[in-house]
Amino acid sequence: MTKKATAAKAAEIKEEVKAEVAENTAETAVIAEKKPVAKKPVAKKPAAKKTAEKKTAEKKTTTRKAAPKTNLFIQYQGAELSYADLIERAKADAGIDAPKSINLYVKPEDNMVYYVINDGEKVGGFVLA
Repeated sequence: MTKKATAAKAAEIKEEVKAEVAENTAETAVIAEKKPVAKKPVAKKPAAKKTAEKKTAEKKTTTRKAAPKTNLFIQYQGAELSYADLIERAKADAGIDAPKSINLYVKPEDNMVYYVINDGEKVGGFVLA
């Protein structure tokens, strides 16, 4: 199509859209002129009196399944370290007895363990071995 044909087609579409908008606006005005139907007030029922009843609370006992005992061992180049040992070494290195959280990062290729205790309160590392 040429630029003139495209411009003519665009102008034609623009006129059609304007006509539709005008038609919809006229329909909206007619609808707005209609009076809304008056609603009848709904009679409220008097609230029923509640009698105070004492219900005995039933005790619900829930049993939690015990988490299975798990162990983690890291074996690298003939050495073996357990998760519990790494946690204890991190706590001792940081000087904290009862931390809220401990994140360990074991990097065997560097022969290091890095730790973050209590969301960044203590950060450090120690040599594996």
